[in-house]
Amino acid sequence: MKLPIIRQFYQSQTAENLEKTLEVLETFSEMRGVSEEELNVTGELITNICGALEVHQNVKNGVPEREALNGFAQKVLGSIDR
Repeated sequence: MKLPIIRQFYQSQTAENLEKTLEVLETFSEMRGVSEEELNVTGELITNICGALEVHQNVKNGVPEREALNGFAQKVLGSIDR
């Protein structure tokens, strides 16, 4: 997870575009012959896109962008600590 990338995805892409991209990446990750390195990169992209989608939703619900970004980061870091 990289917060600057999540911010850029949020600021430059619509939620609809991010959802379509997420669908393609998830399909790619399930294909035979995908290497471990490709899966790692794909997983990182999926995490960043999911973060941007969550930020879109939170901002739509009235949360300021900065708080939405930090909230997602804390959520991810909190789940890692468990």
